[in-house]
Amino acid sequence: MANDTKERILAAALEMFSKNGYAGTNIRELSASLGLVKSGVYKHYESKEAIWNALLDEMIAYYADHFGSAEHLPPVPDSLEALTQLTMQMVNITVHDEKIVMTRKLLTIEQFRDGRARELATRHFLTGLNDMFTHVFTGMMERRLLRQDDPKMLAFAYTAPISALIHLCDREPEKTEDAIRKIEAFSRHFIATYGVK
Repeated sequence: MANDTKERILAAALEMFSKNGYAGTNIRELSASLGLVKSGVYKHYESKEAIWNALLDEMIAYYADHFGSAEHLPPVPDSLEALTQLTMQMVNITVHDEKIVMTRKLLTIEQFRDGRARELATRHFLTGLNDMFTHVFTGMMERRLLRQDDPKMLAFAYTAPISALIHLCDREPEKTEDAIRKIEAFSRHFIATYGVK
């Protein structure tokens, strides 16, 4: 029962932090949204900062399990078409998984206030993606699916426009389907440019 309440608190906190930011969220409103009093929240978390840190810990684990990380690298595609399939699978998770969407919004808002949020934003929006696709492209070059090039630079060139379009989906959700089509077209263009036929 206590674990269920802790999870409910974190889920409500994620929703509120992603909409209002850390400063714009107060424990009284968080408690009320759960049908609790403030002391009911403080029974599980000693402070708003403790909720914040527990939420970031949970989101790191959730993101790694559902999307990938340096510790959970995606498999190396065994064909050029499989690269597009992998990319679109990752994009669909990124754009449609509500927890990941709210986490991205939360990190976007809070990266200027909190050092841990800044580090996570850099990892999720730039370095983590680059590391994952450096691994993917290195493996694809070893399999002679992609022409030999600097895999880190290819990963950067591949992930930067995709990441920009994902952030567009957050700002303008009505453009999501068009952004997804553009990402798939870009993946196919990349394959046509760097793939070995």
